[in-house]
Amino acid sequence: MEDPHSVSSPRRIHSLSKKRRATVSSLDADEKAPGFGVSGKHGPKPSEVYGFVGSITTVVATVIFLAWAYVPEAWLHYIGIFYYPSRYWALTGPVYVMMTIVLALGFYVGLNFMSTPYPTSLNTMFDEFSREPSSFISSMDGDDRPIEPISDIGITKINDLMFNNVN
Repeated sequence: MEDPHSVSSPRRIHSLSKKRRATVSSLDADEKAPGFGVSGKHGPKPSEVYGFVGSITTVVATVIFLAWAYVPEAWLHYIGIFYYPSRYWALTGPVYVMMTIVLALGFYVGLNFMSTPYPTSLNTMFDEFSREPSSFISSMDGDDRPIEPISDIGITKINDLMFNNVN
């Protein structure tokens, strides 16, 4: 029987028990769990089961929706289905959902525009974390000079570098 304080990995079993010394054992090729994609002796993972059930449910719901939307009422009455929503909702339901998504995206973009400062605002260049370059003068020359402290480069220096040094 395995130690309750052991960790299984695909290749080795490590014992983490304080009572015993650390033991490492290798699994042979014959001891591997048979099958592909099966999670060992505990069965499939819950995410695999939820994904399978979700996909089957989606297919069944789509088939039911399409049958309700396109099959004539006489056929539905013939097979014994008398209670179902109005066909009006076959068109308006998806339209309401699509319009809700479009309006939510528009609302999101509008909120982002409202929270962004104007392009002429100084808040686009400076905030509470901005650092002015310090007057760091090193007495060392060449490769022995230390790295300058981190700071922001001013917009005037950037403009000067980009536009005034054109050859």
